[in-house]
Amino acid sequence: MSGCESVTSLGQEPDQQRKAFEELYRATRSDLLAYVMRRSQNAEDTADILADTYLIAWQKLEKVPVGDEARPWLFGVARKLLLKGSTRRRVAHALVERLAEELHRIQSTTSTEHQMTSVLRAMLGTLSETDREILTLTAWEGLTPKQIGKAMGLPANAVRVRLYRARRRLQRELGSNRDLELSFEPTQAVE
Repeated sequence: MSGCESVTSLGQEPDQQRKAFEELYRATRSDLLAYVMRRSQNAEDTADILADTYLIAWQKLEKVPVGDEARPWLFGVARKLLLKGSTRRRVAHALVERLAEELHRIQSTTSTEHQMTSVLRAMLGTLSETDREILTLTAWEGLTPKQIGKAMGLPANAVRVRLYRARRRLQRELGSNRDLELSFEPTQAVE
Protein backbone atom coordinates (compact mmCIF):
# COMPACT_ATOMS: atom_id res chain seq x y z
CA MET A 1 0.00 0.00 0.00
CA SER A 2 1.20 3.50 -0.75
CA GLY A 3 1.49 6.35 1.79
CA CYS A 4 -1.59 8.00 0.30
CA GLU A 5 -3.96 5.22 1.28
CA SER A 6 -6.32 5.63 4.18
CA VAL A 7 -8.33 3.42 6.49
CA THR A 8 -11.39 4.01 4.31
CA SER A 9 -12.12 5.26 0.89
CA LEU A 10 -14.79 7.82 0.10
CA GLY A 11 -16.91 5.27 -1.70
CA GLN A 12 -17.30 2.87 1.24
CA GLU A 13 -20.68 2.13 2.74
CA PRO A 14 -21.43 3.43 6.26
CA ASP A 15 -21.28 -0.12 7.63
CA GLN A 16 -17.84 -0.61 6.11
CA GLN A 17 -16.70 2.72 7.55
CA ARG A 18 -17.95 1.71 11.00
CA LYS A 19 -16.09 -1.59 10.76
CA ALA A 20 -12.92 0.17 9.62
CA PHE A 21 -13.19 2.57 12.55
CA GLU A 22 -13.78 -0.25 15.03
CA GLU A 23 -10.71 -2.02 13.69
CA LEU A 24 -8.67 1.18 14.00
CA TYR A 25 -9.93 1.61 17.56
CA ARG A 26 -9.11 -1.96 18.61
CA ALA A 27 -5.65 -1.77 17.03
CA THR A 28 -4.64 1.54 18.62
CA ARG A 29 -6.68 1.94 21.82
CA SER A 30 -4.12 0.56 24.29
CA ASP A 31 -1.16 2.45 22.89
CA LEU A 32 -3.09 5.70 22.54
CA LEU A 33 -4.48 5.38 26.07
CA ALA A 34 -0.98 4.87 27.48
CA TYR A 35 0.34 7.82 25.47
CA VAL A 36 -2.39 10.16 26.71
CA MET A 37 -2.24 8.93 30.32
CA ARG A 38 1.47 9.72 30.54
CA ARG A 39 0.83 13.28 29.40
CA SER A 40 -2.46 14.32 30.98
CA GLN A 41 -3.23 15.74 34.41
CA ASN A 42 -5.96 13.35 35.53
CA ALA A 43 -8.31 10.56 34.48
CA GLU A 44 -11.00 12.99 33.29
CA ASP A 45 -8.55 14.77 30.99
CA THR A 46 -7.33 11.41 29.71
CA ALA A 47 -10.86 10.29 28.90
CA ASP A 48 -11.66 13.60 27.20
CA ILE A 49 -8.51 13.60 25.07
CA LEU A 50 -8.99 9.97 24.11
CA ALA A 51 -12.64 10.54 23.15
CA ASP A 52 -11.82 13.70 21.20
CA THR A 53 -8.97 11.97 19.38
CA TYR A 54 -11.22 9.16 18.22
CA LEU A 55 -13.97 11.63 17.35
CA ILE A 56 -11.56 13.44 15.05
CA ALA A 57 -10.44 10.10 13.63
CA TRP A 58 -14.08 9.21 12.89
CA GLN A 59 -14.73 12.61 11.31
CA LYS A 60 -11.61 12.35 9.16
CA LEU A 61 -11.67 8.60 8.68
CA GLU A 62 -10.86 8.84 4.98
CA LYS A 63 -7.66 10.76 5.89
CA VAL A 64 -6.44 8.34 8.57
CA PRO A 65 -3.41 6.46 7.20
CA VAL A 66 -3.53 2.67 7.05
CA GLY A 67 -1.53 0.11 8.98
CA ASP A 68 1.35 1.21 11.13
CA GLU A 69 0.93 4.84 10.05
CA ALA A 70 -2.44 5.18 11.83
CA ARG A 71 -0.88 5.02 15.28
CA PRO A 72 1.48 8.03 14.89
CA TRP A 73 -1.31 9.95 13.15
CA LEU A 74 -3.54 9.42 16.19
CA PHE A 75 -0.65 10.37 18.51
CA GLY A 76 -0.31 13.61 16.56
CA VAL A 77 -4.01 14.37 16.98
CA ALA A 78 -3.84 13.57 20.70
CA ARG A 79 -0.71 15.71 21.09
CA LYS A 80 -2.46 18.72 19.56
CA LEU A 81 -5.44 18.21 21.84
CA LEU A 82 -3.15 17.91 24.88
CA LEU A 83 -1.40 21.15 23.93
CA LYS A 84 -4.72 22.89 23.45
CA GLY A 85 -5.89 21.62 26.85
CA SER A 86 -2.66 22.76 28.49
CA THR A 87 -3.10 26.23 27.03
CA ARG A 88 -6.71 26.32 28.20
CA ARG A 89 -5.65 25.34 31.72
CA ARG A 90 -2.97 28.07 31.80
CA VAL A 91 -5.46 30.67 30.60
CA ALA A 92 -8.06 29.49 33.11
CA HIS A 93 -5.50 29.56 35.93
CA ALA A 94 -4.43 33.09 34.99
CA LEU A 95 -8.07 34.15 34.88
CA VAL A 96 -8.72 32.66 38.31
CA GLU A 97 -5.67 34.49 39.67
CA ARG A 98 -6.84 37.82 38.22
CA LEU A 99 -10.35 37.30 39.56
CA ALA A 100 -8.99 36.44 43.01
CA GLU A 101 -6.87 39.61 43.03
CA GLU A 102 -9.86 41.68 41.89
CA LEU A 103 -12.09 40.13 44.54
CA HIS A 104 -9.50 40.87 47.21
CA ARG A 105 -9.23 44.47 46.01
CA ILE A 106 -13.01 44.86 46.00
CA GLN A 107 -13.37 43.35 49.45
CA SER A 108 -10.69 45.62 50.88
CA THR A 109 -12.38 48.74 49.51
CA THR A 110 -15.96 47.71 50.26
CA SER A 111 -16.06 49.15 53.78
CA THR A 112 -14.59 52.47 52.64
CA GLU A 113 -17.00 52.63 49.72
CA HIS A 114 -19.89 51.80 52.05
CA GLN A 115 -18.94 54.73 54.30
CA MET A 116 -18.61 57.03 51.30
CA THR A 117 -21.97 55.87 49.96
CA SER A 118 -23.64 56.54 53.31
CA VAL A 119 -22.21 60.07 53.49
CA LEU A 120 -23.09 60.71 49.85
CA ARG A 121 -26.68 59.52 50.30
CA ALA A 122 -27.08 61.75 53.34
CA MET A 123 -25.77 64.75 51.42
CA LEU A 124 -27.93 63.99 48.41
CA GLY A 125 -30.89 63.84 50.77
CA THR A 126 -30.47 67.56 51.44
CA LEU A 127 -31.21 68.35 47.78
CA SER A 128 -34.59 68.60 46.12
CA GLU A 129 -35.79 65.53 44.22
CA THR A 130 -35.18 67.25 40.85
CA ASP A 131 -31.69 68.48 41.76
CA ARG A 132 -30.76 65.07 43.17
CA GLU A 133 -31.93 63.38 39.95
CA ILE A 134 -30.03 65.86 37.76
CA LEU A 135 -26.87 65.40 39.80
CA THR A 136 -27.01 61.60 39.82
CA LEU A 137 -27.87 61.40 36.13
CA THR A 138 -24.77 63.49 35.47
CA ALA A 139 -22.34 61.89 37.91
CA TRP A 140 -23.44 58.27 37.91
CA GLU A 141 -25.11 57.78 34.55
CA GLY A 142 -22.85 60.09 32.53
CA LEU A 143 -25.68 62.00 30.85
CA THR A 144 -25.17 65.49 29.47
CA PRO A 145 -27.48 68.38 30.43
CA LYS A 146 -29.13 68.10 27.02
CA GLN A 147 -29.81 64.37 27.55
CA ILE A 148 -31.05 64.98 31.08
CA GLY A 149 -33.33 67.72 29.80
CA LYS A 150 -34.87 65.30 27.32
CA ALA A 151 -35.27 62.62 29.99
CA MET A 152 -36.83 64.99 32.53
CA GLY A 153 -38.72 67.30 30.21
CA LEU A 154 -36.62 70.36 31.13
CA PRO A 155 -34.71 72.83 28.95
CA ALA A 156 -30.97 72.05 28.79
CA ASN A 157 -30.12 75.51 30.16
CA ALA A 158 -32.35 74.92 33.20
CA VAL A 159 -30.56 71.62 33.79
CA ARG A 160 -27.16 73.35 33.62
CA VAL A 161 -28.23 75.99 36.15
CA ARG A 162 -29.73 73.43 38.53
CA LEU A 163 -26.65 71.23 38.17
CA TYR A 164 -24.35 74.16 38.99
CA ARG A 165 -26.41 75.10 42.07
CA ALA A 166 -26.67 71.50 43.28
CA ARG A 167 -22.90 71.07 43.00
CA ARG A 168 -22.33 74.26 45.00
CA ARG A 169 -24.71 73.07 47.73
CA LEU A 170 -22.91 69.76 47.93
CA GLN A 171 -19.53 71.49 48.03
CA ARG A 172 -20.73 73.40 51.09
CA GLU A 173 -21.92 70.13 52.66
CA LEU A 174 -18.57 68.54 51.86
CA GLY A 175 -16.79 71.26 53.84
CA SER A 176 -16.82 69.04 56.92
CA ASN A 177 -15.78 65.97 54.90
CA ARG A 178 -12.69 67.22 53.02
CA ASP A 179 -11.05 63.79 53.19
CA LEU A 180 -13.93 62.31 51.19
CA GLU A 181 -13.07 62.33 47.50
CA LEU A 182 -16.21 62.59 45.42
CA SER A 183 -16.44 63.69 41.84
CA PHE A 184 -19.62 65.17 40.54
CA GLU A 185 -18.17 65.95 37.16
CA PRO A 186 -19.99 64.36 34.24
CA THR A 187 -18.38 61.28 32.77
CA GLN A 188 -19.13 62.62 29.29
CA ALA A 189 -18.41 66.00 27.79
CA VAL A 190 -20.96 68.64 28.75
CA GLU A 191 -22.84 69.90 25.76
